[in-house]
Amino acid sequence: MLADSVYEAVKAKVMDHEIEPGARVGIEALARALDVSPTPVREALARLESDGLVTKRSLAGYRATELLTRQGLDELFEMRLLLEPRAAALAAENADDPELDAIEDLVEEMREHPGTGDRYAVYRDFAALDQRFHDTVARATGRSLLADAVGRLHSHLHIFRLGSIAGAGPLTLAEHDRVLRAILRRNPERAAEAMRDHLTASLERQHRREAPGPE
Repeated sequence: MLADSVYEAVKAKVMDHEIEPGARVGIEALARALDVSPTPVREALARLESDGLVTKRSLAGYRATELLTRQGLDELFEMRLLLEPRAAALAAENADDPELDAIEDLVEEMREHPGTGDRYAVYRDFAALDQRFHDTVARATGRSLLADAVGRLHSHLHIFRLGSIAGAGPLTLAEHDRVLRAILRRNPERAAEAMRDHLTASLERQHRREAPGPE
């Protein structure tokens, strides 16, 4: 429990830019600020490195990763558009009943956590459920390599870290619902189309934002 709470605390500092993008992350300073020993801080940073939120360099310690650039954002969505429509189609063909129930439950749970504010504490649940929706669809494909590839992108962490988009939550929910309905109806073409439309709309919302924002 301590390890998880320290992980979330340090993660919030990175997501909210209390630890600035590109800045060095001091283990001893974080331990003092959180009133814990350095050990759970080191464990948290190792997990955040796996998430892609910090990097570790030999003899230089940890640094927070830089924010996505416009090119980086486009490349991330390029990868998602290659992987996730195919994943949705395969989920429509291959998902078993427990997997279908899990996808449907996630959409319903997201309705109860619409927060898309500027602070990680506000949008954390929505972002986590958003990521779980996409990961669960990918796992329902029956293709472990595809599911691993989708999960390793950590796309939601990087995108939510950019900032806030007003009104993105309801739009995301509506788009997820289209994906869900197509999968439940075992229609792979519609599922792929719905996922492609969702990702394309998400990228367009990112491009339109005046300040960086989540999706």
